[in-house]
Amino acid sequence: MRRRRKSGSAQVDTLVGQYTAVEGNVRFSGGLHVEGTIRGDVYADDAERSSILILNETGRIEGEVNVPRVVINGTVEGDVHASDRMELASKARITGSVYYHLIEMAMGAEVNGSLIKRSNEKPRLEYIRSADKASEPGEPGPDDPDVSRANS
Repeated sequence: MRRRRKSGSAQVDTLVGQYTAVEGNVRFSGGLHVEGTIRGDVYADDAERSSILILNETGRIEGEVNVPRVVINGTVEGDVHASDRMELASKARITGSVYYHLIEMAMGAEVNGSLIKRSNEKPRLEYIRSADKASEPGEPGPDDPDVSRANS
């Protein structure tokens, strides 16, 4: 079902009604409002665009969630990944790890798993020469002052 309406500042493009159960993975773009049940993983197709998942208090997701912006006031059984921001309202119940960049959590919200802060930094490469690997002739060895390490 496709419906366009405003919910706060979020554009809702797709609605899963309270008495609806979806079996299987869901891929979407724009805004997804869930009042029913999804048994499967939920992914935003356009990670660069500001897609949003809104899970209200009657909503339930049994699977992994990977969406840039997430507002949860229902139940999730699985890991939740929010690359932009996450809001956990007072009736949010998550069984799984939460990966977030920015998080807002209301009193009463529960996370039964780990809270893991995502960094916007790109991972640094570290070039380390293995101690048990012998240097080839003409190549710098591990003690050569010209060999540098990225994290020094």
